[in-house]
Amino acid sequence: MARITHPATGFYMGDPEALPLDRKAPPTRDEVYAALSTMILSASGWRKVFAADGNEESRGDIISAADCALVGAAALAFARYLKKKTGNDAPTVVVGLDTRPTGPVIADAMIRVLMGVGIAVRYLFIAAAPEIMAFTRKAAENPEASGGAKPDGFVYVSASHNPIGHNGLKFGLTDGGVLDGKEAKLLIDDFRYLLSGEGTMDAVCKAMADCPAQALADVYIASTHQKRYAISAYTLFTREVVTGFEGLEDQERILDAIAASLERRPLGILAELNGSARTVSIDANFLTGIGVKLEKLNDRPREIAHRIVPEGESLKTCRQVLEKLNDDSDAFVLGYVPDCDGDRGNVVLYDEKADVMRIPEAQDVFALSVLAELSFLVYSKAVSYGPDGKPSPKLAVVVNDPTSLRIDSIARAFGAEVFRAEVGEANVVNRAREAREAGYLVKILGEGSNGGNITHPSAVRDPIDTVAALVKLYALRASTGLKGVYEIWCDKSGTSYNSEFGFADILASLPKYSCTSAFEPEAAMTVKTADHGVLKERYERIFLRDWPERLEELKKRFGVVSWRAFAYNGTAERPLAGNFGLSGKGGLKILLLGEEGDARGSLWMRGSGTEAIFRIMAEIAGNDREGERWLLAWQAAMITEADGAVT
Repeated sequence: MARITHPATGFYMGDPEALPLDRKAPPTRDEVYAALSTMILSASGWRKVFAADGNEESRGDIISAADCALVGAAALAFARYLKKKTGNDAPTVVVGLDTRPTGPVIADAMIRVLMGVGIAVRYLFIAAAPEIMAFTRKAAENPEASGGAKPDGFVYVSASHNPIGHNGLKFGLTDGGVLDGKEAKLLIDDFRYLLSGEGTMDAVCKAMADCPAQALADVYIASTHQKRYAISAYTLFTREVVTGFEGLEDQERILDAIAASLERRPLGILAELNGSARTVSIDANFLTGIGVKLEKLNDRPREIAHRIVPEGESLKTCRQVLEKLNDDSDAFVLGYVPDCDGDRGNVVLYDEKADVMRIPEAQDVFALSVLAELSFLVYSKAVSYGPDGKPSPKLAVVVNDPTSLRIDSIARAFGAEVFRAEVGEANVVNRAREAREAGYLVKILGEGSNGGNITHPSAVRDPIDTVAALVKLYALRASTGLKGVYEIWCDKSGTSYNSEFGFADILASLPKYSCTSAFEPEAAMTVKTADHGVLKERYERIFLRDWPERLEELKKRFGVVSWRAFAYNGTAERPLAGNFGLSGKGGLKILLLGEEGDARGSLWMRGSGTEAIFRIMAEIAGNDREGERWLLAWQAAMITEADGAVT
């Protein structure tokens, strides 16, 4: 037996007979603790630079012995967690990874430990994050049709949008998403407990040695078989998400309507996949299957041509190639770029009035998705309105705390409420579940500030769902006795409707707000104060000092006359009558209010859970970039002063 390569990609998977750790001389506790010290542990993911040379932009595929021990201990902790959670001494775990070069060696170490302690593994190798989550969910619901044993959870090796030398881990059960904050904390606490113990390295090495080489080889060889089932499950699930129907007949009705419309008015899309996990996912087959004309770029795994985060500069290549495609065929008006694990993405849209390709901000793309999905609920008759104008059933949109107030304006047009949770996909997903339990229909949710929407029943961001929302908005036009999706939005919002609309009209119909992008340099600060509750207490004193001095200008410039503060922790939103420090490490938002008590803008802050930075934002109603810059500079100055204050 020798090293095994993946048959479809040729990438190294592992050598079943070569143990990754020397049992006689494992890394010391000090070495492991040093490796742990640079690792961020949160519900959103565990991340650090895993490339052995320490360069966050490294394309090396080797990790250190200490990092190998770390991921082995993580696998041990997840095995303990899963056995306790399920009551099953021999559970099954689905394992997958994105296209980072260090992914296979991290997965190899984890799989060995999992199998060594009696856990069965179904290995997908490279798979998009929404794909592994959809597969785990669907395979748990119908194991007979899934090609293997019923899974009890998943491990996904990825650092999402972080640079290529980073990597990390995401853990989940079978509900289609990552562990929520409470469950993630249990796992993190046990992981830290294990690392503090004397015998953990021996246990990790023993588990790796106890993994049978032939069984491991069989898992690797079976990965192509498992991948086929994952693609099938993900495709079927995406049809349900996009159409809003479980029944095949209803799904076909919606998808046929899209295809028929695109036959009359073709839509060309450029998928600039940037070597991500989406290069081997459902994108091409699904989009062409609904009638889209598709072109692909950087569509081989690890063909990472630019930075991973799909913002700003990362969309320029897509824009340039889309411009050329549009020169040859005016059907090409939309492009998209995902991140490495393929659970988020942003778009390029053709502004036919200015004859330019535009790169909307992440907040704009999310807003388009929200108005598309709310309109589609009306189009598909999932929602109706009574004489009082109220929707039936009750409607809600769930977002994270820094998501633009634009969403509130869109939601009001449909009679929907907006619920906010702390930053973190798990927080937003769980807040949506709480709303559904309270009788609300929550079709769309997400982290507008970070990009990407979550369309129920999915519990994870997915660029295919974003693109599909835009396709529905563009393609499902008025027909006999039926208003189109965009026309419904125009009616609800009081926007003038143009039957020959394009994306320029759709973008122009968005409520006008100027909001800091989460990925511009000014949105990220470094603070010395480790206790963010203390930092916010100091900030409160400075804000209360500054407010009277700034009020005249705030009123004259923005119509702002008062404020309210809110704390966001997990799924909870709490008004703060005082003591901003009660928000702790969560989000703190100050709403800037007009004379009628309407929210005119906001100031926001929160320490990142996945990066060593402190994020800030400012927002103001209208196309007022200069005003947003003024507010952001004020916010940054107050935080800087608070960070340097002496208690």
